[in-house]
Amino acid sequence: MSLDIIVCVKQVIDPEMPRSAFKIDPDTKRVADEPGIPPVVNGFDENAVEAALRIKDAVGATITILSVGVNFTMDVMKKPLSMGADELVLAEDAAFSGMDAMGTAHVLQKTIEKIGRFDLILCGRQASDWDNAHVPLGLAELLKIACLTIAQKIEVVETGVVAHSINSDGYEVIEAEMPAVVTISNELGEPRYPTLRGIMAAGRKTPTIWSAEDLHIDLESIKPALKIIDLYLPQTEGEVEIVSGEDEADTGRNLALKLRQDGLI
Repeated sequence: MSLDIIVCVKQVIDPEMPRSAFKIDPDTKRVADEPGIPPVVNGFDENAVEAALRIKDAVGATITILSVGVNFTMDVMKKPLSMGADELVLAEDAAFSGMDAMGTAHVLQKTIEKIGRFDLILCGRQASDWDNAHVPLGLAELLKIACLTIAQKIEVVETGVVAHSINSDGYEVIEAEMPAVVTISNELGEPRYPTLRGIMAAGRKTPTIWSAEDLHIDLESIKPALKIIDLYLPQTEGEVEIVSGEDEADTGRNLALKLRQDGLI
């Protein structure tokens, strides 16, 4: 068995960036780019890449990485290739800036239909910038295929795909026929590191880049239905009180007394 797998990934701001570097443009209501801090591949999407690579190791597969956006940093977007993926397809157009989840799902649908071949579509459970988790659901609806969500384990069987989907009490085992969309959670495990050979091979690969015109996208269909009224950093205020003592034990006692006095313990 050899499968065609598409993994949808997103380029996001680095969630580990210093708070002091995180700024919002009040005019555009967007996070401002900070020079010197490159973007990264969304962490949950790296879990989806790892899931695809495990399937490739087990039964054989061709893995195509797909992303929608603008101003891609090629070294960032080639990371999944250096991990072991085979192809990179970018839907890149100025018209794709500022889309909401449904607009993104629509562009993904058109791009996947242009690719033309797939058995599985894997996505991260959500993106680290907006945390919406809407795009995979919309994509599955547009493609009219099943969507299995928040999988900590995924397995390909003769009848389709089986996912261990996380819930509040543990997990449930869900099966669907292929083609299907599956969202992958970080409980799958750490994604593998790129190898030196993989990095060199990725450097030699040229991505396929398609514009809105190439994909025959009606720009009216991807205009956002949601409008951001305001976007701002919350202001926090707090008071700090230093508790001290003659030694560590005395400091601990004083801290416990203070917490009890304030009704915290």
